Amino acid sequence: MDPLSLISKTAASGMRAQGERLRVVSENVANANSTSSKPGGDPYQRKIVNFENSVDPTTGAAIVQLGEVEADTSNFVLRFDPSHPSADENGYIKLPNVNPLIEMSNMREAARSYEANLSMMENARSMRRLLVDLLS
Repeated sequence: MDPLSLISKTAASGMRAQGERLRVVSENVANANSTSSKPGGDPYQRKIVNFENSVDPTTGAAIVQLGEVEADTSNFVLRFDPSHPSADENGYIKLPNVNPLIEMSNMREAARSYEANLSMMENARSMRRLLVDLLS
């Protein structure tokens, strides 16, 4: 396989991985203020995305794959609200361990990585077009 195709394959895998990362970050943001449905229960737990490097066995291209999506084990936020239906016997409710500011920076980083991979793909396409022009 030619090097320009390998570049496109690598960039496409990076775009897929960052798309999945955006999905997980969006899920975290959507559940940032959710609580448990039962008193004293645990709310939504933030998820963290891991990436893995590998090699495509058919082409030999270096690719990025989504690894395990793990739960963040940091502590939940406690808020005193005895009137809330999810409050425990002491009047505290547990809120998710999601910090919207961190999630927004993760979202911005994923979007920029996606754009960088897209730019790499466009550059490979442009180089391929120039090669064809030179050969003709």
